[in-house]
Amino acid sequence: MLTTSEILKRVRRIEIKTKGLSNHIFAGEYHSAFKGRGMSFSEVREYQHGDDVKNIDWNVTARLRTPYVKVFEEERELILMLLVDISGSSLFGTQERLKRDLITEISAVLSFSAATNNDKVGVIFFSDKVEKFIPPKKGRSHILRIIRELIALEPNQKGGTNIAAAFEYLNHVQKKRAITFAISDFISEPYEKPLQLAARKHDLVGIQVYDKHDRELPDAGLVQVMDAETGQMVWLDSSERSVRANYTHRFEQHKKYCQQAFRKSGASLLSIRTNEDYVKALQGFFISR
Repeated sequence: MLTTSEILKRVRRIEIKTKGLSNHIFAGEYHSAFKGRGMSFSEVREYQHGDDVKNIDWNVTARLRTPYVKVFEEERELILMLLVDISGSSLFGTQERLKRDLITEISAVLSFSAATNNDKVGVIFFSDKVEKFIPPKKGRSHILRIIRELIALEPNQKGGTNIAAAFEYLNHVQKKRAITFAISDFISEPYEKPLQLAARKHDLVGIQVYDKHDRELPDAGLVQVMDAETGQMVWLDSSERSVRANYTHRFEQHKKYCQQAFRKSGASLLSIRTNEDYVKALQGFFISR
C-alpha cells in the first residue's frame, strides 16, 4: 500500500513525463485523428453542385420544393472517455514494467493530449465490476486526480475481469458521443454485444496490453503459476515443449478473438507489449487515422 507521499511523488513523475510527450508529440496528432469526427448540426442551405446527397434534408426540400442540405460544423469540444482495467492481471509484468504501469502512462498521455485540445476527460475503472466512475471534466487538477486514481485505486474484486460490464456502464452514463479508449489485457468473458453497442455510439479504440510471458512460458522446469485473476495456483512442467507450445497457442487464440471482436464491431484495436515503446505504437496509430 503506497503512502500519500509516495503517491504524490509518482503523480509528479508521471505528469512530467507524459505531459511532455503530450505537448511535444501527441497533441497535434490527437487533434488530427479525432477533431474532425465530432460534428454538430449548424444550418440548412440550398443544395449546391458537389454537395453530398446524403446530407439532403428531405423535410425542408419537400416543403420548399427545392433541394436543401444540412450543414454540419466541427464540434469545438470533444469528450475523451477512458475504460481502465485495474483487475488482478494488470499487476503482472516480467519485463520493464507491470501492465498496470503501462496502462497508467498511456492513460495519462491520452488525458493530457485531450486537455491540450480543450477536451473533457472521464474514466471508468473496472475489474470484475465497475469500481469507480469519474465524470468528464476539464483542467489540470482533474487530470492529476485521474493519475492519482490510476496509481492508487485498489480493486475490490472477487476474481476475473468483466469488460462487458464496463462497456454497458459506458453506454448507460455517456449519452453524448465520445472518443473512447478501452485499455486492458482483455482477459475476460465474452463481451461482443456490449462492445458492438458501444462502438456504434462512440468512436471506440481498444488498447490491449500484454507481457512477453503472457505469450511465452520460459523453460524453467516444474513451476507453480498463479492465475492473477483468481489467485488459483497451478503446477506446470515448463520443460515440456508441448506445454510451452500450448501456452503460446492459448495466448494467440485469445489475441485473435479480441481482434475479431473489435473488427466486427467496427472499432480499432492495437496491441502494446510491456517492454515496447508505446510512444511509437500510439504515434503510428494516430497517423494511420
